[in-house]
Amino acid sequence: RARMILIPVKNLKDAKQRLASVLDQPERTELARAMLADVTEALASWKGRPEVAMVTCDSYALSLACKYGFEVIADHRNSGETDAIEMATRVCEARELDTLVIPGDIPLVQAWELQAIYDAAPEVGAVLVPAGDNRGTNAVLRRPAALFPLHFGNDSFKPHVAAAKASGKPCVILPLPGLAVDVDDPGDLQKLIHLPGETRAQRLARSFNLREYPMAVNE
Repeated sequence: RARMILIPVKNLKDAKQRLASVLDQPERTELARAMLADVTEALASWKGRPEVAMVTCDSYALSLACKYGFEVIADHRNSGETDAIEMATRVCEARELDTLVIPGDIPLVQAWELQAIYDAAPEVGAVLVPAGDNRGTNAVLRRPAALFPLHFGNDSFKPHVAAAKASGKPCVILPLPGLAVDVDDPGDLQKLIHLPGETRAQRLARSFNLREYPMAVNE
């Protein structure tokens, strides 16, 4: 079966509301764009990658898709990741494509990690990559595409594991260091700043003057 990587991207002008205590909206949008650019650059650098589709109508995401030759599955409703991926899954199912869903806010992802997901994947079944807090889900491979429905949110990982197991097919849980790092709240932002690396999102986050915000460290 052919393969497709799906990246759902909501409208970035309203991005990252949970960072409102430390960044204003223009900064949050700029950070979301930088993270998405890091993700798409990692994909573009991966020589043997499958096809990639952005599930979006966001103008910046569309410009990145154009730059790298990624497909666009238009998300006119912009009602959230879960709805966007459900719609895109139907498109992939009709085309008999397996799917790997990754978010656009994992700026430390590396191509070898995505290859590792495919290397670990069962012939029929799933691979799940947890977020660093083991609560969120930062990658889901499904063979076939509609093996089980996805529901994204702060505590999506355990329900995804349960849904994968309920399908009766093998489910591989694969923690990966770069994929584990997403940025949702001020504590995540501090982690991103202090982790080694020079991604676009890291350089931008370090340029924000966060020291003046006592809320910036979320212990």
